[in-house]
Amino acid sequence: MSLPRIAIDAMGGDEGVRVMIEGAALARRRHDQFKFLLVGDEQKIKDALQDHPNLHASSEIIHTDGVISGEDKPSQVLRRAKGTSMGRAIEAVKAGDAGAAVSGGNTGALMAISKLTLRTMPGIDRPALAALLPTLGDTDLVMLDLGANTECDSRNLVQFAVMGAAYARVVSGRAEPRVRLLNIGTEEIKGTELLREASAILREAEKELALSFDGFTEADKMAHGNIDVVVTDGFSGNIALKAVEGTARFVADLLRRSFSSSLRSKIGFLISRPATELLKHHLDPNNHNGAVFLGLNGIVVKSHGGASAAGVANAVAVTARLLEERVTERISADLARVGESSLRMPGVQEERA
Repeated sequence: MSLPRIAIDAMGGDEGVRVMIEGAALARRRHDQFKFLLVGDEQKIKDALQDHPNLHASSEIIHTDGVISGEDKPSQVLRRAKGTSMGRAIEAVKAGDAGAAVSGGNTGALMAISKLTLRTMPGIDRPALAALLPTLGDTDLVMLDLGANTECDSRNLVQFAVMGAAYARVVSGRAEPRVRLLNIGTEEIKGTELLREASAILREAEKELALSFDGFTEADKMAHGNIDVVVTDGFSGNIALKAVEGTARFVADLLRRSFSSSLRSKIGFLISRPATELLKHHLDPNNHNGAVFLGLNGIVVKSHGGASAAGVANAVAVTARLLEERVTERISADLARVGESSLRMPGVQEERA
């Protein structure tokens, strides 16, 4: 299947051009139908492409001088976005020159530029940042929002659930993904009024949506493998994500330290190496890299700033799958099916306003 070109912000990420180009080249070797727009400093991109002739033959370079740093504030970058590699990559999606954009740059700036350039889909108030997390089940877990919106109302959470379910159908292949709201307990009386409102709306609208909703989940149950989508506000979601990432690093470091503490431990490591390698692969964030801004009129994927070339390649693969499965059209269809009125509890939003 021929896919639209993917625009790569070659200057994004902690290491910039080298890792982004190497990652795109790795993705291209795995999937020879991929084609790219490489956006950034033309000479630096050409230098990096010398070691990757296969990528060179399938790519076009768009030169830009401007680069958005990790320290730049979103409000500041909007004025000069069109002259930056990030801004031009997203602009290519709007213009139809690319089907999607991938960047490892400043998350806040990427969100601000994407929203201003592509706008939100009809029926969506705010886009959400969604990522895949490993579980004990057969498929990864979709979690959103992970930092795009620190404050959300019940309507936002319901829209996130609709978008997350559409994404989960692509990832898991499950016709009705199992959706839960993140809370401090599973009982219906637990949590804030906003969470209880969102739960009531989803229960009412469930019959119109291709999802299975059964209330709340706690953070320690997310990885069990019996949930496909976890929905929360960006503040709680970002904290939960960082806690998961920190725990994974802690476990990996603890195992490494334990296996090197003595000769007996080193022998034990050799015996158990197949199992530890599997654990390492499962916990490596590069194998789950690629968070997507759902709810925009176009696909924008955020690669972790510190991702390796393998991580960037994974983000590109996620992007291609979203394009292939037409996730934006799926979300639009779901929103149309449930209808605007079903996403609102009569009087709730009006009373708060």
